[in-house]
Amino acid sequence: MSVREHWINVRVNPEELGRIREKQKELGICNTGAYMRKMAMDGYCVNLDLSDVAQVSTLLRRCSNNLNQYAKRANESGSIYAEDIRDLQKRLGELWEMQKLILKRLSGIR
Repeated sequence: MSVREHWINVRVNPEELGRIREKQKELGICNTGAYMRKMAMDGYCVNLDLSDVAQVSTLLRRCSNNLNQYAKRANESGSIYAEDIRDLQKRLGELWEMQKLILKRLSGIR
């Protein structure tokens, strides 16, 4: 990324500044420069609720931990329990369903 060496100064009145700050706060953007650049170049800013992504990440961690435990048990004992496999399959099924919902919602963003 190149260095930002050029300045653009814009004067606003108190009401305009208040409105800019309000919109910036609504979007959760703390950096005014980033907000102004995004608005000037694209005309909009998007605030995404990524709580579903966090939930999928949590489930992925759990599945990974379980898979590691199953692999360790299989290496130690030479066997694995069918119930463990069903549990892992269930969790992976949940992950796929959540992933489909997330992608469907994200595809609707314009």
